[in-house]
Amino acid sequence: MIAVHFFASIRETLGVEHKTFDLPADVKTVEQLVTFLASQHGDSWADVLGKGSVMVAVNHEMADRSASLQAGDEVAFFPPVTGG
Repeated sequence: MIAVHFFASIRETLGVEHKTFDLPADVKTVEQLVTFLASQHGDSWADVLGKGSVMVAVNHEMADRSASLQAGDEVAFFPPVTGG
């Protein structure tokens, strides 16, 4: 199983807070996870998650899209944050 969480405007746009599912055998990186989710849910998911500004964490640590995934991981997608 893998847990995927969506935060802030990403959650609002996609209309889902989290998903838990078996990690497909051919999904080994965050980028492949984005492709998989888009194939399951459509172009709106590809548009939102495919943005280069979307930040990713794997197991509570910031990661890039080449980060490896395995069963049991927790992935979070969230928009960039600004301070001020």
